[in-house]
Amino acid sequence: MTEEISDISPETLSRFDAILDVRSPSEFAEDHLPGALNLPVLNDLERAEVGTVYKTRSRFEARRMGAAYVARNVASHLETALADKPNGFRPLIYCWRGGMRSNAMATILAQVGWRCGVLKGGYKTWRRAVVAALRDDDASLPVVLIDGQTGTAKSDILRAAGAAGVQVLDLEAFANHRGSVFGGFTNDPQPEQKHFETLIFERLRGFDLSEPILVEAESNRIGRCEIPQRLWRTMLEAPRIVIEAAPQTRAPYLLSAYEDIIADGKAAGEAIERLRPFHAKEAVAEWRAMAEAGHWRSLAEALMREHYDPAYARSRKRGRAGQPLARFSLEALDGATFARVAEDIASALLSPANKELIHGRS
Repeated sequence: MTEEISDISPETLSRFDAILDVRSPSEFAEDHLPGALNLPVLNDLERAEVGTVYKTRSRFEARRMGAAYVARNVASHLETALADKPNGFRPLIYCWRGGMRSNAMATILAQVGWRCGVLKGGYKTWRRAVVAALRDDDASLPVVLIDGQTGTAKSDILRAAGAAGVQVLDLEAFANHRGSVFGGFTNDPQPEQKHFETLIFERLRGFDLSEPILVEAESNRIGRCEIPQRLWRTMLEAPRIVIEAAPQTRAPYLLSAYEDIIADGKAAGEAIERLRPFHAKEAVAEWRAMAEAGHWRSLAEALMREHYDPAYARSRKRGRAGQPLARFSLEALDGATFARVAEDIASALLSPANKELIHGRS
C-alpha cells in the first residue's frame, strides 16, 4: 500500500520508521531531509546515462534502461539495507520531485507488504519550506548573541548553556567550522550550503519561539557557509551577552581549542597565508616563523593583539547592538567556569526586563 504525503511537519515525519532518499549520491550529498538514508535507485553514472539517452535517442529507450537499473538497485537494497526490516516496516520515500524514482521504489516495496509513504513534490517540497522559513520570512527570531573576543570560549559556554536548558543554535557545529581562518577541520569538510540551511531549519522548528534562542556572534559566513538572511538580519539587531577574559587567559585556551591545527604545520601555514591581504608582509612572515619554530603561544598572543582584537573592535563599532544584557569577566576558561556562567546566562535570559527586551524585537 502506498500513501501520498504532503505534510513535512515533525509530527508527520515521526510516523514513519525510516526516511528513504532514492536520489543519486551526489544529490543526497548536497542536501537531504534530516535522518534520511540514501538508497539510490539510480547512481550518478546511471542517472547521467539515462538522461543522455532520453535527450539524444528516445524516451522509450531511456525508460527501459532506467527500469532495468532501478530493478537491479532496488533488489540490492532489499538484500542489504532493507533485509532486516519487519513486516510492519513503514518507510517514507522521496526523490527530486516525487515522480518516477520514488514511485518505482514505493511500488516494489509495497509489493513486499510494507506500507509506504511517498513525499508529494519530493525533496523540492522540503527545500521550499526551508527557503520560506529562512530566506522569505521577515519576522525576527528571539535571538540573543553570546559575544566576546577570540579565545573567550564562546562555543564552550554556548554548549554549556544548552546543557543548562537554554535553547541553543550552534551555527559552528552545523557549519563544521570554528569561524576563523584557522577554523576548518582537516579531512572533515563543511556541509553544502543547502544542507547547512536544512540543519538550521530543523533545529529552529523544534524551538519554542516564546523563549530566547542563544546564538554565538559570527560574521555572515562561517567558512564557506553563509548564514541565511532571516537569521542574519535578526543577529544584526539582537541583544547580546558579552564574555571577557584577559589575553594571558585566552592564549592557552586557544592552544587547546586549535590543537589539531597546531599538530598540522601545513594547515597552520595555509591559515596564516589567508591573512596576507589584511596585513603587511613583514607581519605575516613573522607569524609564519613563529609557527615553523613551534612558538604557538607567542603566535596566539600576536594574532590576538594584531589581528583578532582589532577586528573585534571594528566590528563592535559597526554593530547596532546597545548595552549588553549581561557581561561576564572570566579569570579561568575551564569546565567548571563554563557550567557556572551557563547557569548565570540562563538566569539572565529569564529576568523579566531582559525577556521584555528580547521579545519586544521579535
